[in-house]
Amino acid sequence: MSEALHSFDVTVAEFQDKVLKRSLETPVLVDFWATWCGPCKTLKPILEKLAADYNGAFELAKVDVDKEQQLAAYFGIRSVPTVMLVKDGQLVDGFPGALPEGQLREFLSSHQIVPLEAAEPEVVEVELDPHSLVATLRAQIAAEPDNADLKLELIGALLKIGESDEASRLLDALPPKQSESDLAKRARSQLEFARDLQGAPAPTELRKALASNENDHQSRYLLAVHDLLDNQAEGALEGFLEIMRRDRKFGDDQGRKSLIKAFALIEDADLVSRTRKRMAAMIF
Repeated sequence: MSEALHSFDVTVAEFQDKVLKRSLETPVLVDFWATWCGPCKTLKPILEKLAADYNGAFELAKVDVDKEQQLAAYFGIRSVPTVMLVKDGQLVDGFPGALPEGQLREFLSSHQIVPLEAAEPEVVEVELDPHSLVATLRAQIAAEPDNADLKLELIGALLKIGESDEASRLLDALPPKQSESDLAKRARSQLEFARDLQGAPAPTELRKALASNENDHQSRYLLAVHDLLDNQAEGALEGFLEIMRRDRKFGDDQGRKSLIKAFALIEDADLVSRTRKRMAAMIF
């Protein structure tokens, strides 16, 4: 049989650990009961309810006196139900009979036992992988075809999986209000970077090319774009800065232009500020 919250059956073998030791940290209410006892059947569910309501302010230990006669004899139980309170390893109070809920609450209160507030449940955010996110957003848009905000989210998700053509079509079809939003402007910048990666080698190949020729600025640029679209902002900015440092003429100052365009996509304000200062130092 499953236990109620903060409530458990206890035997003589378990009493030391489950009641006496536990009471050093949390008060334990011990309910001595029997299956044949009518008042016990009235009291037991009330005690279990209070144990749950008090959310761990006390624990309820239940002793079947017919099965645990040694425990009943040790505590001098002459009638059931009998309830005893154990705190700090000591028996401190108790009462015979089935009290109503109000009097039980008063008994607990007299021993400074008050309900504890329930802890806020931990919210675990599960981040969908880009392909799953695209599928989810498409389903949401099918249900809300006029929701432009969802379309903006879909544009960003499509860019993450390399579907720049579809992202471009959706971007062009946005209504004026959403088309001029910050999200749309960011999407356009992402789209420009994403187009540069169409047909580009994988990052591992680009790193090999750079290892064999450190002045291969095109490979360095493409690798930085990969980093940027994979949310590796610091690596992307370092790549653009290095192009700017090595060759301002490459791509008509592509390093500097890429930095400015990338700043609009990066949410880390401190990183952007530090990089702007470094870029300015190279210019002036």
